Amino acid sequence: MGKFVIAGLGALSFVLPLAAHEHGMHDEMMEKMEMKDTATPASVSVKGEIVDMVCYLDHGATGAKHAECAKTCITSGLPVGLKTEDGKLYLLVGEHKPINSSLADLAAKTVTVKGKLVSRDGISMIENAEITQ
Repeated sequence: MGKFVIAGLGALSFVLPLAAHEHGMHDEMMEKMEMKDTATPASVSVKGEIVDMVCYLDHGATGAKHAECAKTCITSGLPVGLKTEDGKLYLLVGEHKPINSSLADLAAKTVTVKGKLVSRDGISMIENAEITQ
């Protein structure tokens, strides 16, 4: 008897999601899940220091002493970020592609970046980032 109950529950676990998908519930659930962190992406201008994310996260490397290393890391394709004076860190990306080549020479310099701010699971990113200063 127990085997039939387990088999029945197993079958339901496959059938119910299919039924939900057929009635449009799946799409609604996915939309709600995707909206939990950044409901509406905002256009922002943020001022901060260009950092290579690997060295900064690994050992807190910033500033002029780290400029050459940061430039090398950014040029080689490692993630690039913007660290603000209030301690926030943003991942910087172009329009669905890296923008490392345009940011490498700005390593360790303070700039203002404009773009679309999005956040998910504790990570913030500025998309379509462009330097305005």
